[in-house]
Amino acid sequence: MTITSPHLGSSKAWTDAQLLYALEEVVEKELNRHLKVAKDWMPHEYVPFSDGRNFPGIFEDGEAWETGQSKVTDIGRIALVVNLLTEDNLPSYHHEIASLFGRDGAWGTWVHRWTAEEGRHGIVMRDYLLTSRAVDPDKLEQFRMAHMAEGFESDNRHSMLHSVAYVAFQELATRVSHRNTGHQSGDPVCDRMLARIATDENLHMVFYRNLLGAAFDLAPDLTMQSVRDVVVNFRMPGHGMPGFERAAAQMAIGEIYNMRIHHDDVIQPVLRYLKVLDIDGLGPEGLKAQEELGLYMSGLDSEASKFDEKLAARKARVAARAAQG
Repeated sequence: MTITSPHLGSSKAWTDAQLLYALEEVVEKELNRHLKVAKDWMPHEYVPFSDGRNFPGIFEDGEAWETGQSKVTDIGRIALVVNLLTEDNLPSYHHEIASLFGRDGAWGTWVHRWTAEEGRHGIVMRDYLLTSRAVDPDKLEQFRMAHMAEGFESDNRHSMLHSVAYVAFQELATRVSHRNTGHQSGDPVCDRMLARIATDENLHMVFYRNLLGAAFDLAPDLTMQSVRDVVVNFRMPGHGMPGFERAAAQMAIGEIYNMRIHHDDVIQPVLRYLKVLDIDGLGPEGLKAQEELGLYMSGLDSEASKFDEKLAARKARVAARAAQG
């Protein structure tokens, strides 16, 4: 099946300002849809405060943190810290999208609404982690300070269209990471909390995915190039945090987020929904980007298959050692 995208003037004629104006009506429509389906929820309702107790400090009866005090698994702890530190950089994310999308009209209303909803995620995760004693509170704060003091700059800050393409995939990636962390956490309370967060992230993905679809209708060649650039160079927003590479490797082995999940559950669903690889009527640059995107996805699938084989072999070794006692 192919989709014919009308050319409303040359793609090269579009500037960020023109696209922002042209997409305003779509943003308003998607914002209204989002507000109808999004449900307010209270972070404190997902935190087992009755399980909490004092840490050492101004409280003389404070109990020092130890690993065994929490139900959370080792991989769950690692992923929760990564996910929370990612949420902690919300001020930088807000600054970037407010600078790109503006603070007025439907764009501005969305920017502030999105920021408010994302703020809940950091609140509930930190409260849960400290109350349940899932992580060392001192190290968590040290990581937060180091991560935020380093600052954050998006790889796509140069282009509104690249940024829209990025968040369409990144919001889904975040949703998948939260959901899988909940499944692997070992604590039903944690699982319920992260399922609630994942629901928000999915709604955010739908907003940006639909906006990306509208951008394809307006400027198909430019949008295709943006999607190609974003997919080929995709990095999670927490890539600059302390120890991220090691944590990412552990999360890959723990099947929270890895190449197979990235291909099957994040990139492919968005491309498939928008039928990106089937869009017809592209100019030379758009067609080149579409072909390069297809080739990249094929290569990513092959690399994911190699990872699957290595992971299966590792599981077999672990099972064999366990069987030997």
